[in-house]
Amino acid sequence: MFYHVQSLINPIVDDQPDPSAANALQEGLGGQFGEMRTMMQYLFQSFNFRGDGIPYLDLIQGVGIEEISHVELITKTISRLLDGAPEYHGGKYDVPGAGGDPVMNMAKEQKNVQHFIHGAQGALPVDSAGNPWSGSYVHNHGNLVLDLMDNLVLESTGRLQKCRIYQMSSNKTLRATVAYLIARDEAHEMAFAKALETLGIDWGKALPIPKFDATQFPEVKKLIDAGINREQYTFRLDGSEMGKIFQGSAPANDGTELITLTEPRESFPIPSAPERPEEFAPGLDPEMQDLADALAEFKDKTLKDMERKAGQNP
Repeated sequence: MFYHVQSLINPIVDDQPDPSAANALQEGLGGQFGEMRTMMQYLFQSFNFRGDGIPYLDLIQGVGIEEISHVELITKTISRLLDGAPEYHGGKYDVPGAGGDPVMNMAKEQKNVQHFIHGAQGALPVDSAGNPWSGSYVHNHGNLVLDLMDNLVLESTGRLQKCRIYQMSSNKTLRATVAYLIARDEAHEMAFAKALETLGIDWGKALPIPKFDATQFPEVKKLIDAGINREQYTFRLDGSEMGKIFQGSAPANDGTELITLTEPRESFPIPSAPERPEEFAPGLDPEMQDLADALAEFKDKTLKDMERKAGQNP
């Protein structure tokens, strides 16, 4: 079973809308080496895991669960980069374009017009060329060593590509998210490299991690100085054996230590997405809005009543 906390693993930093930056970031979401693949690959490897090597299962699954939060983070970031780009300022119940003006005229000039047609100024499960994400990207060999080596390649390639995306835009919204993912990709590299070492695999000769210094990016340096590139989270309520592997000196041989935690040290609020009448989103008329408001009020009252009763009878 999975449990969800309504928080983001990293904050969304405000800046101006930038549809081109949003489209570049789509590669980090739905590309062959993006967050959707890492999420699905590690989860399928954990679901299909064989044998009694529970520490390895817990490691792969823990990273996979974290990747769910990365998919959420990068999706929210893409949506923020798109949101408000047409600069339509009509009222909630106005009919957009009623006077004949094309209120989303700019959309047809963008890198991916589907962001405005299909996505209503939101992220899509595609890469930067608009190709749909494919389950064929997922590798689950059934052989633990092959799976771990494949995962190490995946994290190394993903980190390399995110460094390229970082350098494509100065937009603060994009850079803050990409910097966080670069730092966490390094942590995952360390996780799978350490697991290979415990199995006697000299991965450094067979599969050297590209040696480039991501601390040249100030947002990344701040995160690495805080140590998040040497932490891994179990996201488990019932205990985990991940720490039997993710411990001791880092495979990077830089004098740092690996730390296993139950969850990240911080979480951040999920920003609400404003209504976009030009996209007919969410498209509620006054009567439907009244019903939605009444339902929200009822749910809030019910929750408070339940909390009050629970306090009286713990």
